[in-house]
Amino acid sequence: MPNIFHPKHPERICWGCDRYCPADNLSCGNGTIRTPHPIELLGDDWCDVPKDGPMASDSPTESILTTMPPLR
Repeated sequence: MPNIFHPKHPERICWGCDRYCPADNLSCGNGTIRTPHPIELLGDDWCDVPKDGPMASDSPTESILTTMPPLR
């Protein structure tokens, strides 16, 4: 299993399910294009949360991650 927090080449893998299919061979049927990793959309610090809690920072990255509704 790849390092899911800071992958070396996130563009080579589909991150849409737990199969981690190669980007050029999507076997899960999750869609016609691969799902990008959050690091590709939000940057290297996508999973960092300040010590004072998620609402303590003015960073747009952290506010996006903490205000997203839970998946059902």
